[in-house]
Amino acid sequence: MRKERLETYGMYHIFNRGVEKRTIFLDESDYLRFMTNLAIFNDTKSVLNAKYRIKEREKPDARKPLVDILAYCLMPNHCHFLLRQKEDDGISKFMNKIGVGYANYFNLKYGRVGSLFQGAFKSVSVKGESQFIYIPYYIHLNPLDLISPHWKERGIKKMDKAFDFLASYKWSSHRDYLGKSIFSGVVNKKYLNEIFVNSKIYKNEFRKFIEDFDFSDTSQLLLDY
Repeated sequence: MRKERLETYGMYHIFNRGVEKRTIFLDESDYLRFMTNLAIFNDTKSVLNAKYRIKEREKPDARKPLVDILAYCLMPNHCHFLLRQKEDDGISKFMNKIGVGYANYFNLKYGRVGSLFQGAFKSVSVKGESQFIYIPYYIHLNPLDLISPHWKERGIKKMDKAFDFLASYKWSSHRDYLGKSIFSGVVNKKYLNEIFVNSKIYKNEFRKFIEDFDFSDTSQLLLDY
């Protein structure tokens, strides 16, 4: 468990990546497995076996989440989350469960041993409205690295192409806030919807953020990878 105690009911930008920056998602089935883990392991109860997992997924009201997942993005060698802790050590427990569970799956599938993730996850406490609004946008912009690696330094040259790509990227909660979710039971939209209200407002504010924000200094908002 982490030495640093995260505040219960606090919100945090969480980041973790593969050991030595290695790729941790090699095909679509890997992403799907991790998405399943996000739903199943976000529970104060232990996940004992496959029958338990199926039974509990069929009764989501019986589960007691460790965290609220407000936003996420899975990239080939790392992942970002915006999490709200619901009980003491909830984030650490959640990250440990999904990390160990996925590493066991990955190592068995690909015949490897050892750690898959690079040590303890990194965290930044969300303080103030600007962080609370900007961090989800930044998390949802991460997939642009796949088509335009230098977008942070050079800006987004083809805005419409970028928006279309982000809207089509399956491994991000961006689609949830656009009203196009394909993974139910993962994201809690309650808190961000108090700001965005609906998918149309979110889409408009997201574009405005990209057009106006200065990405040259994000040190107070974000985590480096």
